[in-house]
Amino acid sequence: MEGKTISELMINEQIRDREVRLIGEDGEQLGIMSAKDAQKLADEAGLDLVKIAPQAKPPVCKIVDYGKFRYEQARKEKEAKKKQRTIEIKEIRLSPNIDSNDLNTKVQAAKKFLEKGNRVKVTLRFRGREMAHMQASKHILDDFAQELTDVAVVEKAPKVEGRAMTMFLAEKR
Repeated sequence: MEGKTISELMINEQIRDREVRLIGEDGEQLGIMSAKDAQKLADEAGLDLVKIAPQAKPPVCKIVDYGKFRYEQARKEKEAKKKQRTIEIKEIRLSPNIDSNDLNTKVQAAKKFLEKGNRVKVTLRFRGREMAHMQASKHILDDFAQELTDVAVVEKAPKVEGRAMTMFLAEKR
């Protein structure tokens, strides 16, 4: 059932393949047979024929109670969704004339973000005449990364983009 949503599954008469690999209601392999024979077996058992692997050669079908099968799949999808975690990108903005104490405060904030499993985008913003001394201010980002070497790794090195220099940090694995 890779990538198929519940509503896209083919059941019973929708299955038009000449032959299918059939799996019984208890999970046992019943071999390769025509779709008509498979449908007959499903009807005799009072259950539905569901195509669970359409891309396989031949397609894999299973004899199941479709309502129950849909419920189980919906539950599995919901459970999987609950377990997955989105990684957010938190941004920390600095200016070229930042004081060391302010920098330490920002480093602590970044450390908190990284410990929660987020990525951190550190942005050094330049205004007016500061633009002329961009490369001289690169050391601020280097110092920032140096302070966090115990918990973070530089994912993308400092890069100038317009009026800002950005760097990405990710949690050390």
